[in-house]
Amino acid sequence: MTVMTASLTDRWHDLLVRCGATADPAPYAADLLGRWAEPQRRYHDTAHLTAVLDRVDELAGHADDPDAVRLAAWFHDAVYRPDRSENEERSAALAVRALQEAGLPAELTAEVARLVRLTVTHHPAAGDRNGEVLCDADLAVLGGTPEQYAAYAAAVREEYGFVPEDAFRTGRAAILRQLLDLPALYRTPQAVARYDAAARRNLAGELLLLGG
Repeated sequence: MTVMTASLTDRWHDLLVRCGATADPAPYAADLLGRWAEPQRRYHDTAHLTAVLDRVDELAGHADDPDAVRLAAWFHDAVYRPDRSENEERSAALAVRALQEAGLPAELTAEVARLVRLTVTHHPAAGDRNGEVLCDADLAVLGGTPEQYAAYAAAVREEYGFVPEDAFRTGRAAILRQLLDLPALYRTPQAVARYDAAARRNLAGELLLLGG
């Protein structure tokens, strides 16, 4: 077991116990970490999961229920096939099934599923503080250094290696424009200050490289 996996296992165990799980957290950790380590993943892997959990911890003071956001982070890409469009819905369904089996409260389970589905658009409603934290944590990668962003973009391209270059460029450019057209890329004050300017430069730079 790698250090990262061991650390993630500990974080999962502590989170489920804190949330009132009545079942042993270990089998759920093994299942989730197995999903996050699937071979088709180049970006949406355990490193991404760790990064999102770290960013949630940094932004937790903004959330109404930080542990609900942490649970949603664990499940937000738990089902991930780059050739399918229903990943978020299937991830939300997995969250409901797993958290119900683990004995977590129904209200918490419903909130986690709602947050997972929100990552389809990354457009939380005004005042949705849990949603703001999850979306900002998930999009924090966009505000990295140019080198970090280039590594992220390259990993995304690897995940979509089955897509011809012209089709990928067209689809990727549409996603970048959609992000740039959001009313706000980030919602929490901390993420706005830390990531927004760099993210806009990175997105615009990639769009230019794609011919967009």
